Amino acid sequence: MNYLTVDFGSTFTKLTFIDSIREEVISTSAAFTTIETNVMDGFGKALQNLENKIGQFKYDRLLCCSSAAGGLKMVALGLVPELTAKAAKMAASSAGAKVIKTYSFEISKREQDEIYQINPDLVLLCGGTDGGNKEVIIANAIRLSQIERNFSIIVAGNKSASYQIEEIFSKSGKDFVITDNVMPYFNNLVIEPAKSSIKDLFIRKIVEAKGLSTIQNMTDFKIIPTPLAVMYGCELLSKGTSKNPGIGDLMAIDIGGATTDVYSMSKGNPSVSNVMIKGIPEPYSKRSVEGDLGMRYSLSSVCEQVDIEILSIKYGIDIKIIKDWIELCINNPDTISQNGSIQERVEAIIAREAISIAVQRHAGVMESIFTPMGEIYTLTGKDLTQVESVIGIGGAIKNSSDPTFILEGAKFDLSNITSTKPKNPCYMIDEKYIFASMGLLSTVDIDLAFKILKKEIKQIN
Repeated sequence: MNYLTVDFGSTFTKLTFIDSIREEVISTSAAFTTIETNVMDGFGKALQNLENKIGQFKYDRLLCCSSAAGGLKMVALGLVPELTAKAAKMAASSAGAKVIKTYSFEISKREQDEIYQINPDLVLLCGGTDGGNKEVIIANAIRLSQIERNFSIIVAGNKSASYQIEEIFSKSGKDFVITDNVMPYFNNLVIEPAKSSIKDLFIRKIVEAKGLSTIQNMTDFKIIPTPLAVMYGCELLSKGTSKNPGIGDLMAIDIGGATTDVYSMSKGNPSVSNVMIKGIPEPYSKRSVEGDLGMRYSLSSVCEQVDIEILSIKYGIDIKIIKDWIELCINNPDTISQNGSIQERVEAIIAREAISIAVQRHAGVMESIFTPMGEIYTLTGKDLTQVESVIGIGGAIKNSSDPTFILEGAKFDLSNITSTKPKNPCYMIDEKYIFASMGLLSTVDIDLAFKILKKEIKQIN
């Protein structure tokens, strides 16, 4: 049985050819993703590149995922920021959606207009525990029904409001689906139903929007969001299978052209005593997506968050060289630096900074407070200080001559002592960019996918 997996990325379309008898990746290839014309053009070029490497070949099963043009653009609405709004964002991110913004309480006229300007593919509407407050979610449903945009709505809030919400959206002609509440009880997070609905919507809507309907007709398996495929791969490597144990807690960082995605496979329990947990518990498998931290399409946003002048001084690189490289990459997203060049060093420095910011946002926050009983700590989010493995994914890491330097951006540093970033991790790399591929493969042959992951994901320090 031979498999061909395809990842339609925002910058590159990546192919992986797998031989199940030899239990290995035979070869990989890539070509620039042709979003402006038809994604099949990029697929055809990547396929030709693969044939140039290994000759003509046949595959038995075609498995595909996509994040072309950044994937599913989404906003999420909840009741309060610390509870349902955060739950909504976690459900969205774990399913592969790119969350542009979250809103809390009843949205205002200004926020209603802002959603119109964002023009999302999807709105995730949450709010209230089952049997609790339903006025806010109903009010927000009315406001969403008034926005003249063609977005779909997934309702995952207080079940007591479902009748009114169904009537509101049916009358307005909105495309909607009602699923289980993301927080049916206080501090009880249930994101799987909403996550499943988002994935189904991706298949139904985005496949058509990005020109992937042709490739869908070539396979018996549904195209899924690339981040979801990567999530499957991360979970598999962390937990293992019924036959083989995984490697334990890990963090994976996928730095791409449009976003930087961070995955953590860890319960995130406090690593010190006297800790009070704040906020809702976070899932073992967590993904966060930073739409302003990509290395090409959102590079200008990355540069707004770092001090180029300080980087110039710190690394001894002329500021003009840094700015020229940034401008070139923004204007020509398919630009790749030459190995050993000063531009490669600039690329690595910016990637390291992007990872540092992304992991800081993903990790929890540990703060000390003084009480009559002495000093205690509060933890918001997951404590990732004890995570042992940090795995690099993405072209900026894979193509670098010094990937360890880039990945060190994920490490705990004294400049931000409240962040629970990993303190002493080993660094690994996905050299062939197969995490998404193995995530896809795990849906049809989990043992083969795990064996290849263990073989291919290599420690680099």
